[in-house]
Amino acid sequence: MKSFKFLAMSIMISSLLAFTAACGNGGGGAEGGQTEENGGSEEAAALEGEVAIDGSSTVQPIGEAISEEFNMEYADVKAPIGVSGTGGGFERFTAGETDISQASRPIKDEEKAKAEEAGIEYTEFEVAKDGLSVVVNKENDFVDKLSVEDLKKLWIDDGKTKKWSDINPEWPDEEIAFFSPGTDSGTYDYFNEVILEDEQIVKAATLSEDDNVLVKGVTSNPNGIAYFGYAYYLENKDNLKVVPIVNEEGKAVEPTNETVESGDYNPLSRPLYIYVNNASLKDKEQVYEYVNFYLENAGEMAEAVGYVSLPQEDYDEQLKELEGLK
Repeated sequence: MKSFKFLAMSIMISSLLAFTAACGNGGGGAEGGQTEENGGSEEAAALEGEVAIDGSSTVQPIGEAISEEFNMEYADVKAPIGVSGTGGGFERFTAGETDISQASRPIKDEEKAKAEEAGIEYTEFEVAKDGLSVVVNKENDFVDKLSVEDLKKLWIDDGKTKKWSDINPEWPDEEIAFFSPGTDSGTYDYFNEVILEDEQIVKAATLSEDDNVLVKGVTSNPNGIAYFGYAYYLENKDNLKVVPIVNEEGKAVEPTNETVESGDYNPLSRPLYIYVNNASLKDKEQVYEYVNFYLENAGEMAEAVGYVSLPQEDYDEQLKELEGLK
C-alpha cells in the first residue's frame, strides 16, 4: 500500500500544517503562542518513550495517520508502525515484543493460547470496518457480478487451468490471471475463511504482500482478477473495475461506505482491530495515552484514509472500557 500510504500522509500533514498556521495567525495572544511552543500542555511535554506497534498492512494507514497526529501533540513519544502482517504481528505480540498489534481479523485460538502461555493479558478494540474488494481489469465488460460460489470456483485450485468460460459459458474462453495478498496477510486469512475455507488457493495465483503488485497485475492484464482492502480500491478506482458481490439476501452489492457500514456488503465486510497488552496500559503512560488518542480519533482517521468509521457510541463505549483498564 505504499503509494496510497504516502499520498494519505502527505494530504494529512499538509492539512495539519495549514491548521496549525491558521491557529497561530488567529490566536495573536500569549495563550495561543504558549500552546504552540509547548506542544499543547505540560503533560504532553513530559510524556516520552516508545509505543511498539506491528501487524496488519490493511490497518497500517489508520495507524500511521494516528501516529502522525499523536506525535504533533506528544513530540517525545515514538510510535512507528510495523507491517509484519496480521499473523506476523500476533506472533510478536504473543511473545511480548509489542504493546499493540493491528489486525484485520480476530485473534486465532492458537494465538490466544500462546498469549496465555506467555502470561499476556490483552484487550481487543475495534477501530473501523473494511470491505474486501474484488476487482478486474477496466476493459473487462462481461463480469457484472460474482456470487460466493463463483468466487470459490475461481479461487480454489482444482488442478486445471482456469478460464472465464469455466465460470460462465457466455464469458470468453480466456485464461484468468490471479493476484492475491500473501498468506501472512490478514486479508488472505479473511478471504480464506469466507471463500477458500482452508482449500488450496489456485496455484497459478501471484501472491504478494505489496498491494501495488496486485494492482499492477490486474491493470496490465485484461484477464486479471484480484482482491484487497476497500481503501486501496478507492485509491486506484480510476484504473480498476470493482465487481458487485451477491450477498446473503441474493442482491449484487458494490462495496461503498454505506454498504460496508450497513452490512449489506456481505460476506466480504469485516472489522479492523487493535489488540493492546493490558500490562503496557498500566505500566507505560505513553501506551495508555496513545490508545486513548487512537480511539478518540479512529473514526475520523479511518474515513480520511478510505475506510468506514464505527458509530460514535461504539468508540465511546470502548473509551470507557479503556479507562477501566488503567
